[in-house]
Amino acid sequence: MRQPSVISRRVAASAAVLVLAAGVAACGPEDTGSAAAGSGTEGTPRKGGTLTVLNSNPQQDFDPARLYTSGGGNVPSLVFRTLTTRNREDGAEGAKVVPDLATDLGTPSENATVWTYTLKEGLKYEDGTPITSADIKYGIERSFAAELSGGAPYLRDWLIGGADYQGPYKDRKGLDSIETPDERTIVFRLNKPEGEFPYLATQTQTTPVPQAKDTGTKYEEHPVSSGPYKVVSNENDGERLVLERNPHWSATTDEERKAYPDRIDVRSGLDSAVINQRLSASRGADAAAVTTDTNLGPAELAKTGSDKKLAARVGTGHFGYTNYLAFNPKVKPFDDPKVRRAISYAIDRTSVVNAAGGSSLAEPATTFLPERDSFGHVPYDHFPAGKTGDAARAKELLKEAGYGKGLTVTLTHSHDKDFETSPEIATAIQAALKKAGITVELRGLESNDYSDTIHSAKKEPGFFLAHWGADWPSGGPFLAPIFDGRQIVKDGANFNTGFLNDPEVNREIDAINQLTDLEAAAARWGALDKKIGAQALTVPLFHPVYKRLYGEDVKNVVISDWTGVLDVSQVAVK
Repeated sequence: MRQPSVISRRVAASAAVLVLAAGVAACGPEDTGSAAAGSGTEGTPRKGGTLTVLNSNPQQDFDPARLYTSGGGNVPSLVFRTLTTRNREDGAEGAKVVPDLATDLGTPSENATVWTYTLKEGLKYEDGTPITSADIKYGIERSFAAELSGGAPYLRDWLIGGADYQGPYKDRKGLDSIETPDERTIVFRLNKPEGEFPYLATQTQTTPVPQAKDTGTKYEEHPVSSGPYKVVSNENDGERLVLERNPHWSATTDEERKAYPDRIDVRSGLDSAVINQRLSASRGADAAAVTTDTNLGPAELAKTGSDKKLAARVGTGHFGYTNYLAFNPKVKPFDDPKVRRAISYAIDRTSVVNAAGGSSLAEPATTFLPERDSFGHVPYDHFPAGKTGDAARAKELLKEAGYGKGLTVTLTHSHDKDFETSPEIATAIQAALKKAGITVELRGLESNDYSDTIHSAKKEPGFFLAHWGADWPSGGPFLAPIFDGRQIVKDGANFNTGFLNDPEVNREIDAINQLTDLEAAAARWGALDKKIGAQALTVPLFHPVYKRLYGEDVKNVVISDWTGVLDVSQVAVK
């Protein structure tokens, strides 16, 4: 993503250490008697009860225009329905896009520059008024307003006239490239072919917003629900969010959301160790609780391994995400492909995986695309280093590059204890490269300084730790921002770290974007990944694995390859 999505901002494993013994004392919520009694994860899920969500990060900016979410988000998708959404199924099936407010995935023109959607019949807001295509048009247009910025940038880039549009508060005329010929039809006119528009239509910007109910920056306090739940309380900018049933939501128009609980109580701003303690103990309301943003750390997983009942309450998931080493070819010695290849051979992925928390939390990677079919993953390893690195081959390449006596480089990393770009990962790389005669000096930066430095075309270092997550499960939003030369940003946030501007790569990206057959597109994204990988502009290190606890009364746990985490729209607590 050009800026982190909700998922990718929050998936880093917790570094907190806690005791997960069944008898450990844990803080409980104030209303400990509110959870319905259950019988564990066995049995048929039923409607009723209160689901508690325990999170570290507040659900800030609870406005569909301002949210940057994948597939409509997790908690947000309980309130905001979109034109399309993610398929709410376990594993790979959950990486598919399916209709939501629309009757299908949209009808494209021959060259995929015009997309037409028809809304389902009988759609209503929480007050019983009908949802119309004009509401979706208005919801998208308000996302262009500067005061409501923060959402995904694709519509601004893709819609004709989008780059200059300032939103309906300044330009009431609206965008001519969004047409609503009748109350159930909406047409989008794009400035270039985009075969993956159905994926983009899952973003919360396509949530309908009734213009008469729009309160600008205050809309987040009580957005009008189109989903199965409505907001009844929003305290401290999303720190506590209470949702109750929307009486006008109809399951007959919504095949994806189960909406079992009567009430959803989202409590945020909690320490990750406290969250995991409470979920482990499962006392009172915490027995019917989940988390959407807090992972188990290595020490915590060690404790769950010795407790079968606790281990049975750990959900495991995968999200399209890659941690990697990045090179800036404009900085010596990384302008020499032989040096980049030498480092690729020298990497000890076993030590890197151990530094990331072990094999339970990280899977070694030799491809930039994650190992999922939806991305079009094609297995390859251009610089086979085995499990612990090939120091001998690395030394040969360094000698060919004129560094037979060794080389000293600087590796930039963050001080965040995130098991991704943190000192632990940097130290593991430092040790591996030393075996190949490469002395690595570590340069650690605080979080904001680190982000500003590596994403600046002017300040980007020669060698640094980086990561990338998917806006949707496809190779497009994974490869294009990193390797499309036209997306190099000289005076803003730049993500094309290798400054690759290969006309052949750019043309192939354009060609794939024209495909509306998503499976055919996936195959070509995989082939393109393999081709780019040979240039050694990055060194893929590992793909993370997400491990999260849930309460003992939680039923119907669904974890898809789209999000990699428990889907709250499927959970039952009775």
